[in-house]
Amino acid sequence: METIVIVGGGAGGLELATRLGDTLGSAKRARVVLVDRSHGHFWKPLLHTVASGKCDPQVVELAFPAQALEHDFEFVQGEVLCLDRAHQTITLAPRHGKGSDGACRTIAYDKLVLALGSVTNFYNVPGAAGHALTLDSVADAEAFRRRFNEACIKAGEQGTQVDVAIIGGGATGVELAAELSTSARALAAYKVHALDPDRDIRISVIERGQYLLPQLHPQQSQRAARHLRSLGIEVLTGTTVAEVTQDAVIDATGAVHRADLTLWAAGVEAPQLCATFGLQVNHLKQIVVDASLCSANDSQIYAFGDCASYTCPVKGAAPPRAQVAHQQAMFLAELLTRRNGTPRPHFRYHDYGSLVSLGPQSAVGVLTGAVTGKSVRVGGAVAGLLYRLMYQKHMLSLHGTLRVATQALADWLRARILPPVKLH
Repeated sequence: METIVIVGGGAGGLELATRLGDTLGSAKRARVVLVDRSHGHFWKPLLHTVASGKCDPQVVELAFPAQALEHDFEFVQGEVLCLDRAHQTITLAPRHGKGSDGACRTIAYDKLVLALGSVTNFYNVPGAAGHALTLDSVADAEAFRRRFNEACIKAGEQGTQVDVAIIGGGATGVELAAELSTSARALAAYKVHALDPDRDIRISVIERGQYLLPQLHPQQSQRAARHLRSLGIEVLTGTTVAEVTQDAVIDATGAVHRADLTLWAAGVEAPQLCATFGLQVNHLKQIVVDASLCSANDSQIYAFGDCASYTCPVKGAAPPRAQVAHQQAMFLAELLTRRNGTPRPHFRYHDYGSLVSLGPQSAVGVLTGAVTGKSVRVGGAVAGLLYRLMYQKHMLSLHGTLRVATQALADWLRARILPPVKLH
């Protein structure tokens, strides 16, 4: 029986494992194995809600073993150390904890799918890697939340101000700034800190380009900037960061922006691991794939999502977005069920638009019709509702209608009972 190993349980990797388990795994046509170093899945576009305290990851996170049991695939927790293409095996780091013999583990594959996601790209800016926080994982987001709360409490005791600098005016930076402003007010209302959110907490978004959210129309970008400023957030566009220190961000003009906390959200690249496999990669360490998402060097290895470099013949390079990973996961789920020797189809990316949250009740973005290809700009409460539905769509691909409806009801009840932010 063929063994298909999927490395990475992000939005695309888990969707692919779930679908292949439901088709090949349940029919005993293939052994489907998902490998991830974490024990559970969290949808990466929502990491900013963890960083702001709005979302408790322990409640939302999906346990890989539970999903594997329900959908006929196997889950192995472990960090990939290396790939042996000649023997078609991957090597995992030793298990930790009681009962571990300290030995590395090896998993053989017939087909290997790499869905390793992305990590922060600091672009070699001096001090950025050492002093700036990131939102690459749930652990990173929780670390930022704790640091922010501690900084607010300390500043309240000393009667000083808290300065937060968010570098990067893309979706992550804008969404975090908006949520953080809301959370700061909620924490003050619950007396977690003694600061006046409007006077004592200063949040800045620093963007190198002329506009925030460069993937949107300039009018939408300006609308987002106005909304952030209405929340008291400072928006600095056309500002290039030259250095990051422990308590400041220095731009290319030499201006110093004080920062008790600095978060880097200015770009991504593939993990360094991708460059160690002996596969062709681009300047961002992304694995170069063909029209079927197959590695340019090895016909038994596929890559997709943020760790892969796929260029659409019409739209150009696919952006590092969850929408792309979802479409590629569905494509590979169909391709890998085909019998060996049948012609491989070609993946085609369809851009259905982009939505960016501006807080609990608002969003901004553009929607593109699947048939007409026409784009419609949206904003306000309607866009906010559509933004929340994106997550529900992701959960539908993993659980089905009944489970998602039940979870939505539970979330609604939880929101009526519990505080809107984590208080500790």
